Parts: sequence; C-alpha cells; structure tokens
Amino acid sequence: MGRGDQPHPVGLKKPNAWGLHDMHGNVWEWCQDAYDAAYYGQSPADDPPGSPGYLQRVYRGGSWYSRAWYGRSAQRSRNGATSRTITLGFRTGLVLATPVAGRQRAPK
Repeated sequence: MGRGDQPHPVGLKKPNAWGLHDMHGNVWEWCQDAYDAAYYGQSPADDPPGSPGYLQRVYRGGSWYSRAWYGRSAQRSRNGATSRTITLGFRTGLVLATPVAGRQRAPK
C-alpha cells in the first residue's frame, strides 16, 4: 500500500476525480461518523452523519500497514475517539463555492 514500512508524504500519488490525494492506503482516516453497526441500513444515502451519542468513531481507507483489501473507502472500522496510532490520521477539507477548472465537483 504505502512504501512498506511507513506512511508516505501526501501528494506522491495521483489525485482522484475530485483532486484528493492519497485517499486509500496511506493512513486510515478518522471520519466524523459515530459508529453503530446497524446505522447504515437505516441512514440517509447521502452523507450519513452517524448515530449521535456513540463513543466509537469510524475510520476508513486502510493504511500502509494494512492488507490491500482494506485500502478502499468502503472499508470501515471503528475505535474509541481517543485512540492514537501511527496508522491513523485525519483529513481536513474545504468545499469550494466554485469548482476548480478541470476537476469534477464532489457529488452531493
């Protein structure tokens, strides 16, 4: 996934259709969603916020230390919100009012 024994610097791999680099396999990424095993079966299809009040949070995407199967955004796992490890990070984002030329806008 990564370089084999550590995460790699962001931006070394090609971006996806929305211009985001390293979405799979560099580090697991914390999500805002709270974890509830049954939630996605009854949640909204677009941008489900997760169940309120749960102490565990979702993370996605696999890491350099994971098997290849985990390197996809549909793969999710969970842990307590205070968990820390070298295979886990987060991504900040900004929604632009006007799309960047040559890039598709993220679906809503």
